[in-house]
Amino acid sequence: MSVTWTRTDLKASPKSGKAKMEEAKVIEDPLIQRQYDEDIPQEEEEEEEGCLTLRSQVCDEVKKQIELAGPLIAVSLLQYSLEIISIMFVGHLGQLPLSSASMATSFAAFTGFSILIGMGSALETLCGQAYGAKQYHMLGIQMQRAMVTLTVLSIPLAFMWFYTSTIFIALGQDQEISTSAGTYIRWMIPSLFAYALLQCLNRFLQTQNLVVPMMVTSGVTALFHILLCWILVFKLGLGVNGAALANNISNWTNVVLLVMYVKFSPACTHTWTGFSKEVLHDLLSFIKLAVPSAFMICLEYWSFDMVVLLSGLLPNPKLETSVLSISLNTCWMVYMISVGLGGAISTRVSNELGAARPKGARLAVRVVVVIAILEGLIVGSVTILVRNVWGKLYSDDEEVIKYVARMMPLLALSDFLDGFQCVLSGAARGCGWQNTCAIINLVAYYVVGIPCALVFAFILHVGGMVRFALTPQTFQESGVFMKTTALLFESTGHGLWLGIICALSVQVVALVVINLFTNWDDEVQYSVQAWKAVNRVQESIDVK
Repeated sequence: MSVTWTRTDLKASPKSGKAKMEEAKVIEDPLIQRQYDEDIPQEEEEEEEGCLTLRSQVCDEVKKQIELAGPLIAVSLLQYSLEIISIMFVGHLGQLPLSSASMATSFAAFTGFSILIGMGSALETLCGQAYGAKQYHMLGIQMQRAMVTLTVLSIPLAFMWFYTSTIFIALGQDQEISTSAGTYIRWMIPSLFAYALLQCLNRFLQTQNLVVPMMVTSGVTALFHILLCWILVFKLGLGVNGAALANNISNWTNVVLLVMYVKFSPACTHTWTGFSKEVLHDLLSFIKLAVPSAFMICLEYWSFDMVVLLSGLLPNPKLETSVLSISLNTCWMVYMISVGLGGAISTRVSNELGAARPKGARLAVRVVVVIAILEGLIVGSVTILVRNVWGKLYSDDEEVIKYVARMMPLLALSDFLDGFQCVLSGAARGCGWQNTCAIINLVAYYVVGIPCALVFAFILHVGGMVRFALTPQTFQESGVFMKTTALLFESTGHGLWLGIICALSVQVVALVVINLFTNWDDEVQYSVQAWKAVNRVQESIDVK
């Protein structure tokens, strides 16, 4: 028997009123605060809520989200920094190594890492609900199910990686870049299996609010990776392949450190009880939740990577691919901040719905929206301020550095929109709207975004039109707006990124509309029904 999950948060099975109140006192985690208050008289609940001012409620919610999001942001940045560090080292080897490593990294994210992230995100629902319901042993069971599924999935993905150069050449990419990129990604195949296990371990610990150990191991791994890249790339002279080998070693190091923590830490005593045959029971329920979660995330991730792949078809593909790859890596690095906020709001919304507090869920969404706007304004401002020096971190080529500087204002705008949609998507995951969000992402990126990118870059030739319209003399005579436009859209690569901005705009509008018209009382009822269904499945397994 299996369960089709339609909502991400679950409600515990009914208990006596006295037992419920005792359990509520036992749970001290401020980020969970699972109160079984369905038996509390409505008048008493309203009186208690009336004692709190709106200001104190907002301040309390901000504190909860920051306490959870802060470490998650650090973990996301540190783990993603491995790819950034590798590309930075390779960039100083020349334009060809940079473009080939960037293409390989984009393809790896497109065909491997994004899928594993999406599938692993199902544990945010399963482990989070099990922890909130105090079914601690189920966290270990669900993590093992995810590990089995993701490891098996990694095998066909590894075969695809092995033939990357052939795929690139068949798609019309530059042969020299394709061959070098194919070699690079073959060396990265061991990282695929490490990344699969890492996603499971991260979600397992995150749902227990054990994010500090994740931050420590990620920090140690990142520092180790810098030294390792220097030794393998420059000292031993392995070049591009040395950077790929460093990724393998660093990712597996992180996995080993987290496994040791889970095995020996007292904090995981109740949640990790060892390997169990129960993993094989109801494995389909994990897959049914993991597949829509993967589509929701992959549809977005893939569109960004497609922009880099399309850049290889532009004139001067080495330059365009290098710059757009740097732009993509910069966006992903900034995106890690939004990922932390999205993880925090997903936890807050699901916990509030599970505790039958629809007003708390609504307040959490409103608070995170304000935080996301402030974060977007700050990050966007910093992005513009560092535009003239950012490219120097990736390359010594003056042409690349100047091109990156012209891209940064567009990146600032896309970062703002991307951060906004990320927190709204996190709220959607907390409510269990993965199927709806997958449809939104499909329309936003593949009906609007990618077609717009193709039109801007290959049909309208945005950069070419600007260069043709403005001669040196007319440039000096033109107004501020035209000068700014000429500088922003000096190359056709900007047209590709404009398509991404169009997609993000559609995505943000759709998610805002859905959140505005959400009936939070209904969401509470959906979560209660889902949890009752899970209890029936677990009882049937226990009987067998």
